[in-house]
Amino acid sequence: MDIGEVAKKANVAPSTLRFYEEKGLIKSIGRQGLRRQYAKQVLDQLALIALGRAAGFSLDEIATMFGQDGQPELDRGLLNEKAEQLEKMTRRLHFISEGLRHAAVCPAENHMQCPTFQNLLKAAISGEYQPTKL
Repeated sequence: MDIGEVAKKANVAPSTLRFYEEKGLIKSIGRQGLRRQYAKQVLDQLALIALGRAAGFSLDEIATMFGQDGQPELDRGLLNEKAEQLEKMTRRLHFISEGLRHAAVCPAENHMQCPTFQNLLKAAISGEYQPTKL
């Protein structure tokens, strides 16, 4: 497949493919004229890169997920560590979301008089977002 076809199928810009190749994440198999050519497996590699990026992995971390042959070699410990980070972030965001929803309908005349809003402010400054009720 040429670079344009891969870019379209993977929903990325051709410049992204060139960048990923420069970083060693993917490899072209040659050229046809000026257009880079890629094996079909590059779509799987690009899917893994997209998943890694969505999960918050850096490109350097993603690069370690591929063996010399371009096949996935996933570090299960690293995957578990990232999953834990995402779960903590999810709990924190849920706490904040619930606090904002409460603030939107809070009957207090002034949000600063609302104990629930005060708990949200305390959590924001301390960084301690508890998965319990506000």
